[in-house]
Amino acid sequence: MSHEYDTTTEPVAEIRGLRVEIDGHAIVDGVSLQALPGKVTALVGASGSGKTTTGLALLGEYPPGARVTGDVRLAADGQVGYIPQHPAAVLNPARRITALLTDIARAQIRHLPRGRRRAAARERVLHALAEAQLQDAEALLRRYPHQLSGGQQQRVVLAQALLLGARVIVADEPTTGQDALTKSRIVDQLAAVAARGIAVVLLSHDLDVVRALADDVLVMRAGRVVESGPAQRLWLAPRHEWTRELLDQQPSFTESDTTADYAPAEPVLRIRDLTARHHDGARGRTVVLRTPELDLHPGECLAVVGRSGSGKTTLARCLAGLHRDHDGRILLDDITLPRSLRDRSRAQLAAVQYVFQDARAAFDEHRPVLHQVARTAIRLRGADHHSAETEALATLTRLGLPPDLVHRRPGQLSGGELQRAALARALLARPRVLICDEITSGLDTVTRRGILDTLTALLRDRDDLSLILITHDLDTAVLAHRIAVLDAGELVEQGPARRVLTEPSHPFTVSLMETTARLGAGTGR
Repeated sequence: MSHEYDTTTEPVAEIRGLRVEIDGHAIVDGVSLQALPGKVTALVGASGSGKTTTGLALLGEYPPGARVTGDVRLAADGQVGYIPQHPAAVLNPARRITALLTDIARAQIRHLPRGRRRAAARERVLHALAEAQLQDAEALLRRYPHQLSGGQQQRVVLAQALLLGARVIVADEPTTGQDALTKSRIVDQLAAVAARGIAVVLLSHDLDVVRALADDVLVMRAGRVVESGPAQRLWLAPRHEWTRELLDQQPSFTESDTTADYAPAEPVLRIRDLTARHHDGARGRTVVLRTPELDLHPGECLAVVGRSGSGKTTLARCLAGLHRDHDGRILLDDITLPRSLRDRSRAQLAAVQYVFQDARAAFDEHRPVLHQVARTAIRLRGADHHSAETEALATLTRLGLPPDLVHRRPGQLSGGELQRAALARALLARPRVLICDEITSGLDTVTRRGILDTLTALLRDRDDLSLILITHDLDTAVLAHRIAVLDAGELVEQGPARRVLTEPSHPFTVSLMETTARLGAGTGR
């Protein structure tokens, strides 16, 4: 866990007694930390605990209208790179990846003769993409951000930070939305960053990643540090009750008892000979997904797992009518669904609902959350304003969002809080099929367990609801009755969850299970 670096070295960055107030309420209160060369300092805690606000303080960024006290100090050459939780927010949607990365690379090589800059910039970009574990770089460089999966977007932002040559990297949930294999590579990459003498400040809910990487850990709750110390001591002998709760709520896919035998009725949703494509610049249309046959039954939970970029989200978007460039048939109750949601009836739109991975991007930042959630019942079910708002408030409360919170605008909610609001909005359509795309990937262990318990209760209480979980996380897939595994756009395995989790038959699935187990044991590096 420890990197071979002189711990007596002066910190590259330091925070002392940071307090950040908004409207008289402290969202960070008295936080101190040191970012040492070659060391990984991790901040863990529930969504909304103040991790991101603390991390952004190292960049001099604070919420609008915030009152800030305390000190933030950087070394003279202490340039800070930032890897955000929602990468799409920092990637220009109108520019190809090659342009985004080349601009940064060129800024680093201005000292070179003009004739050598183009080749040198290209070499730096390809090297950064390789270090960020992005495969098929030539094809990826021609794409726009929206043509990448969430995991690919995350790694492009990591490549940007590496190109900057920062002395400190603040990694805000860098493994959000990543499969175990990619997560393991990011652990290796951040470990390699630290080994080069760069300080890493890791903000994460993923305790497996923290266990594999961190030298020191700060546990946050409600803006305060409730426990801190060397990582090994904290894992073995946590002193604070909240730390123990975070550790106790961490599930294991090997211990699931939710994958009991399931007796399906006739499928509510059928996929037949589905082939989806992306338009890939000069190369034209590229096949990114092939799914010959896949069914979803009433009351069933189907988990679709695979590495980032394997086609999971493309499959989900085809089902929801958000990706039109595909062949084959998608049938709801044996009736073929139109490819585009624009051609679907109001009943069909309500029947298949999608909860996005990036909940923040799915909300209008100018309108209160409650109004946006209630709008679903008005638009898709014809409910009147009063009854829709009453139902929305009840659903949001059941998902753990109090009334005073849901009257705020989305920018005043944490990522985890917005994810629960997005789930509530989809539920107000009273769907037959609920597609959840990595909805637990940005949540701490306690909040994730609450969301999974809610989904389990929904399946138990509503016989007409079926659930598709798009996930990289086998600890989330344990909720499922069946699992479908995608690799490089191909459906390589499907079957009862218990069998797939314990006796996988395809080499990729075997590798996925082994890597997950290795990360869970804290041996990711």
